[in-house]
Parts: sequence; C-alpha cells; structure tokens
Amino acid sequence: MDVIRLANMTFYGYHGVSAAEKETGRRFEIDCELEADLAAPGVTDQLSDTVDYVAVYGCIREVVEGKAFSLLESLATTLANVILEKFPVYRVTLRVRKKIPPIPGNIEHIEIEVTRRQPDASKIISDTKE
Repeated sequence: MDVIRLANMTFYGYHGVSAAEKETGRRFEIDCELEADLAAPGVTDQLSDTVDYVAVYGCIREVVEGKAFSLLESLATTLANVILEKFPVYRVTLRVRKKIPPIPGNIEHIEIEVTRRQPDASKIISDTKE
C-alpha cells in the first residue's frame, strides 16, 4: 500500500476537560497518514485518481476548529471516521498533539495516536470509479 502524509498541521481548538481549556483554547498539531493505492494517479497524473489532500486538510480543519471535544481520543477517532467515510483510503493513522497541556511541570505536548481501517474495502473501489 502507498502512503500520503500530511505532517504537522496546526490548528487552534477548544478541546479539553477543564473549563479553562474550553474557554481559552489551545494549539493542536495533527499528523495524518493515509494508506491508499496510488498506482493509477502515478500513471495518469490526474487529481481525480488520487486522494485530494487539500480536501483532507479542509476536513480535518473543519472538525478540529468546529466542535469542542473533552478528550483527544474522541477528537482523533472522529477525524479517522470522517476521513474513512469521505475519502478512498484503506487505512488512516492520526497523531493529535495538544501543545502546552495544563499539567503541572514542564511538558511540551500530549499526543494521541489512532489507526482505523476501512470496514468495507468495496467502498474504496466504488468511490474511485464514480
């Protein structure tokens, strides 16, 4: 399987358990790794034959900036599910980092990593032929 990576996307969001996090927000960084078959676009050089990573970025941004989650686990899982639903990928791995988390001590970030697979591979084939 081939891989597309969107690395270190940065957004501002209001995710967290504490009232302060929900009110003032934090900076979040996200890495997204998409497994897909890139043989066809490697030959055709056509955007319609691949995963539009500009659209993937927009989708991630919409979720991160559009809804507040208490847990990073929930944010990451929601992102994975949305990507699998909207794009012809077999697998997605997301790393979600909360910068300067509200933890006593010196810590740069907290990171959650989730990997989810397409439950129905026939969806990938039918999506790419539409």
